[in-house]
Amino acid sequence: MLTPVDADVIRALGDPLRLRIVTLLARETLCTTHLVEETGAKQTNLSNHLKVLRDAGLVDTEPCGRFTYYKLRPEVLAGLSGQFAALAESARTTAGNKRACP
Repeated sequence: MLTPVDADVIRALGDPLRLRIVTLLARETLCTTHLVEETGAKQTNLSNHLKVLRDAGLVDTEPCGRFTYYKLRPEVLAGLSGQFAALAESARTTAGNKRACP
């Protein structure tokens, strides 16, 4: 069963720029400067999106001198993937169930 925390992650991934950020972070740990270069987004806009991803638990920060690096937390995505796999399996096994209308 999906939890409120799972719903926060799904909402965070619902924005195209945040999904792009997550896709980039799946390949390597990046700082804000790298993410600005890769996405073309303004730094302030990007920072706001990164805050949403951090608050949802999808990314961690790693200070490095005057830069902050961002890395994906793959276990969060893996947990969500497992939840969706369980929903899909439930739908497969109960496809023939139909509640009668009153």
